[in-house]
Amino acid sequence: MSISLAPDVRPGRLDVADYALRFADATPRLTGPQALLEAERCLYCFDAPCATACPTGIDVPSFIRRIADGNLRGSAKAILEANPLGGMCARVCPTENLCEAVCVRQTQEGKPVAIGRLQRHAVDALMDSAKPQLFTRAPATGKKVAIVGAGPAGLACAHTLAKLGHDVVIFDAKPKAGGLNEYGLASYKTPNNFAQAEVQWLLGIGGIEVCHNWKLNTVAQLDALLRDFDALFLGMGLPNTVQLGCPGEVLQGVRDAVDFIATLRQTEDLSTLAVGRQVVVIGGGMTAVDAAVQSKLLGAENVHMVYRRGPKAMSASKAEQQWAQTNGVTIHHWLAPVDVLPNGVDAASVGGVRFAKQKRVDGKLVPTGDTLVLEADMVLKAIGQTLGSSLLAEAGFQMQSGRLATDAHGLTSQPGVWAGGDCRAGGLDLTVEAVQHGKLSALSIHAQLSA
Repeated sequence: MSISLAPDVRPGRLDVADYALRFADATPRLTGPQALLEAERCLYCFDAPCATACPTGIDVPSFIRRIADGNLRGSAKAILEANPLGGMCARVCPTENLCEAVCVRQTQEGKPVAIGRLQRHAVDALMDSAKPQLFTRAPATGKKVAIVGAGPAGLACAHTLAKLGHDVVIFDAKPKAGGLNEYGLASYKTPNNFAQAEVQWLLGIGGIEVCHNWKLNTVAQLDALLRDFDALFLGMGLPNTVQLGCPGEVLQGVRDAVDFIATLRQTEDLSTLAVGRQVVVIGGGMTAVDAAVQSKLLGAENVHMVYRRGPKAMSASKAEQQWAQTNGVTIHHWLAPVDVLPNGVDAASVGGVRFAKQKRVDGKLVPTGDTLVLEADMVLKAIGQTLGSSLLAEAGFQMQSGRLATDAHGLTSQPGVWAGGDCRAGGLDLTVEAVQHGKLSALSIHAQLSA
C-alpha cells in the first residue's frame, strides 16, 4: 500500500514575524506584585510535603517566605544550594506531579501555590542581578575528577565538586554544554538562550573545564580517565533513539524526534527549518509532546501524536498532554505502528503510517485485528532512548535493563566510578532527578577522596 498524496516538507510555512510570536516564552515570568501575592498564599508548613516531594530537597517554604519578605537573593540561594540548576528545573520540572501535587493549598482549594513559577522568579532575579555568583570554592584539594557528559547530572556533579575544592574536567560529545537542556527541550520552554546562561553561571564558580566534541567510544578511553583522574562520574544520558522496528522506517521523512528538536534548538532562523504538512509523532512522553507541538508551531497543518497504550500510561504529564491539545495536536491512544508506508508519488519518501488497534487482555496489549492509516509526509519517532552501546558492559560494569546499575549514592560496580542521570538504572528520567544524582554522587566522591 502507498499514499498517493505528494510529500510536502518545506520551510517558511509562516510569515517571518509569526515564528517569534509562536515560539515565545510559554509561561511568562511573574511580575513582582504577582510573585508577592502568590508567595503570600503559602502556609509555610512545618515538615512541608512539597519539600519532601522535591527530588533535590529544596526547602520550598523557606525560599517562598524570602520572596514574601522581598529577599530575592536569599530565596535564590535557598534554591540553588539544593539544586544548582534550579532555574531550568523551574521551567521544565513537572511540578504538577511533584511539589505542587502535595501542596496543602491543592488539598484544601484545588489550586496549589505556583511553586515552579516562584522558583523561576527568584532564580531569574539573581541571574539578572549585577552579582549573580553566590558561591565560592573551598580551598583546593589537589584532587581531579573526570565527568563524562555535560547534561544536568554532569553539571550538578561538577558544580558540587568544584564548590568542595576539587578540580573538574567535563568531557562532552556536543559543541555546547547542557545536554538535553540545550538540545532536547522545546524552545518555548527555554527562550532567550537560558540553557547557556545557566551553564555559564554554573561554570562561574571556577575549577571546571569543559572539553567539547569528545565522545566515549572505547574501553581504552575509560582506562585513560581512570588512570589520569582520582574519580570518574558517568552522566552521558541515553544518546540513541529506540527504533520502531517495522518496515519502511528508513524512508525519507522519518526522523528521530530528539534530532528534530535538537536541530530546531540550534536553528537561529526558524523560517529556514522544514516541516511536513502532515506530521505523525509516535510516542507518549515529553519528547513526543515537544516534537508534536513544535511541528504545529512551525506551520504543520495536521499533527497526530500516537501512543500504544491509554492516556494514564503516558509518561507525559496531564498538563503536557493538555498543552499539546491546546496547540492543535490530535492525540491517539491504543495504536501500535505496523509499517511505515511509502508515498505513491515519491516512493523514497514516507506517505503515512499503518497502526494496529490495541486492547488490554489479562494485562497484556494485543491487537484487535483492526488497523488505522494516518497520512504523513514527516514521521517523528519518540518511543524512548537507549545507551545503544555494549561498551560499558564490555568494560565490566554491572548493567540493569540496559543502564548502569548503581547504589543509592551513584557508585557503580567499578571502584572509583559513579553514574547518574538517564544512563543510571531505576530513575524517573527527569531533569530534577538527574541533578540530584549528580549532587549525591559528588558528595560520595568527596567523602571517598577525603578519607
